[in-house]
Amino acid sequence: MSEPVQFPLAAVVGADDLKLALCLTAIDPKIGGVLIEGPRGMAKSTLARGLADLLGEGPFVTLPLGASEERLVGTLDLDAALGQGKAQFSPGVLAHADGGVLYVDEVNLLPDTLVDLLLDVAASGTNRIERDGISHRHSARFVLIGTMNPEEGELRPQLLDRFGLNVALEGLPAPEARQQIIRRRLAFDSDPQAFCAQWAEAQAQLRARCQAARQGLAAIALDDQALAWITERCFAAGVDGLRADLVWLRAARAHCAWRGGQAIEEQDVDAVAEFALRHRRRVAPDAAPPSAPPQGGQGEAQGQGGQGDWGALPTQPVASGARREVPNWAKKP
Repeated sequence: MSEPVQFPLAAVVGADDLKLALCLTAIDPKIGGVLIEGPRGMAKSTLARGLADLLGEGPFVTLPLGASEERLVGTLDLDAALGQGKAQFSPGVLAHADGGVLYVDEVNLLPDTLVDLLLDVAASGTNRIERDGISHRHSARFVLIGTMNPEEGELRPQLLDRFGLNVALEGLPAPEARQQIIRRRLAFDSDPQAFCAQWAEAQAQLRARCQAARQGLAAIALDDQALAWITERCFAAGVDGLRADLVWLRAARAHCAWRGGQAIEEQDVDAVAEFALRHRRRVAPDAAPPSAPPQGGQGEAQGQGGQGDWGALPTQPVASGARREVPNWAKKP
């Protein structure tokens, strides 16, 4: 049975930010994948499936929502164990996704243990199994794409941070864009082969651009100037840890390769800033720094002898994470 024809990524209307983020992860999978936030019916899976074509012949594998840990990482082959008395590895979803795209719909509804394991393997590129008498290791290099609607539950911040890039889809396209989306969808449903032939040249150009960017990626240095721009902005945004700095630097280099540049420029840093910071920043972009406490307030309290009048101490600013803006998308019925 042949694989169903997929809607070409080049034919998707709008979603320019998401298409760029997907192309960047196709250029450098070490970025760590993309978390897509948006309501239902926004072509999230169509975009993810279109990404598989940019990677060449790699598979597109979907992780079922109710998958077990054994289904994800692999387990003992019971047929070989019972029939031949051998402890033999039976590959799971991670093995099947090697070299392609692993798509996780409603990733926020997966158990945290599975999400954590999934992100660990995506970062290392290797799956290690030590269980049921099996000690096995295999390559698991894939582009991880997760989707979620925050109105149905958020990921824990620790897991949210593990995704390289984060993009939110606009849930209310303009009437003109909606009409164009419907026309293309109807044309595809009517004759998928003819529709794909119509968009074959544009899709081939997109695929060739990603391929050329992958080939030129290693020649672009992760230089000190780009690192200085990024670390200063991460510090200003109150980002915890260093993962954002590394992801942002890799994404800026991938963007430089995408536009055919030879060295990372500030425009590359700016182009991917929101992708890297959206799910990590703790300080709003337009937030003013907290004002300093009144001069002499604490000294006066301490100068009153003994333990002092603790009730007179000035209020001290306390760093607290700013809540991410969650669009008011409708929940699934």
